[in-house]
Amino acid sequence: MSDTVALIVAAGRGSRAAPGPAGVPKQYRPLAGRPVLRWGAEAFARHPAVAKVRIVIHGDDRAHYEVAMSGLALGEAIAGGATRQDSVRLGLEALAADRPACVLIHDAARPFVSQALIGRICDALDGADAAAPMLPVADTLRRETSGQYDIVARDGLLRTQTPQGFRFDAILDAHRRFKNAGATDDIALAGLAGLGVVRVPGEEANLKLTTPDDFALAERIAAGAQSDVRTGFGFDVHRFAPGDHLWLCGVKIPHDAGLAGHSDADAGLHALTDALLGTIGAGDIGAHFPPSDAQWKGAPSHVFLAHAARLVRERGGTIGHADVTLICERPRIGPHREAMRARIAEILDIERGRVSVKATTTEGLGFTGRAEGIAAQAVATVRLPS
Repeated sequence: MSDTVALIVAAGRGSRAAPGPAGVPKQYRPLAGRPVLRWGAEAFARHPAVAKVRIVIHGDDRAHYEVAMSGLALGEAIAGGATRQDSVRLGLEALAADRPACVLIHDAARPFVSQALIGRICDALDGADAAAPMLPVADTLRRETSGQYDIVARDGLLRTQTPQGFRFDAILDAHRRFKNAGATDDIALAGLAGLGVVRVPGEEANLKLTTPDDFALAERIAAGAQSDVRTGFGFDVHRFAPGDHLWLCGVKIPHDAGLAGHSDADAGLHALTDALLGTIGAGDIGAHFPPSDAQWKGAPSHVFLAHAARLVRERGGTIGHADVTLICERPRIGPHREAMRARIAEILDIERGRVSVKATTTEGLGFTGRAEGIAAQAVATVRLPS
């Protein structure tokens, strides 16, 4: 079933979750280095049965959305409404002109939707109007009444997850007819509309991130989901040339000489760029930014490093660590080390604690010992989906 669109609802405020950095809503908080929303978006984009992914966002979150979805070829974000039901209806209305055969409606707060689960929902829609993943209730349930805790029979109780799949015309009609129903999921509206619903097995890993404890568990799951660890190595050299400053690891350093090169000759960032490209087998910096191409003459090297980081993320990768060693007699690196770490972390969009910058000399030996130039080596560690 190729005429299927995934509609991810990401317009909520996540008030029960611990606040993210600077009040970032939970769907944009980093999870193992990637925004929560991006995990689900990438999963649907990879599935062969899904033709398109569209996302419904809060009107205040467009800047967060642009950063989180950078590099993914998705349609324009859809503005949501005051409630989840409103947001889904607005998303469906935005898709109405294209009239897909089926739609998969998913909550952004469930980042670990699997390819197998998406496939089960799509397969179920071959013979049904609606399908939803469900799990039996395993815990003993109790109802508190005036300090008493009475057992509630759990026979027949099911936990319902997303994505929930529907024939598009049927669920759009249900949303239009019951727009004030206050439904917390779309299967409830399908029931009101009399649609036949098929149950497919849900997955325990497909948890919804609601509380701070959920985020702690999700970090552990994410580490396991990205178990293909790659290490890349980079090396670069630039000779000294006339000048009054040079660039190293993205920091401008006053000096009695510059560095010769087609770009800004930042040996540190060049070595790290090659290291990142190496983790995904994407060649070297010269293959992406040929020195024969005039547009890169004098270019700032952060452009090269950001490009390599973007390629890693487009492969679903997370940058775990970046380690740069500068080899030179001069200038002194120590006074600039923290600024270099901060700049690299900014370019790669990772925590500063995941960046290391070191310096050493060759004890007067070789071209670096004779202060003829600077060498740099770098190691990058990346986690890719297994």
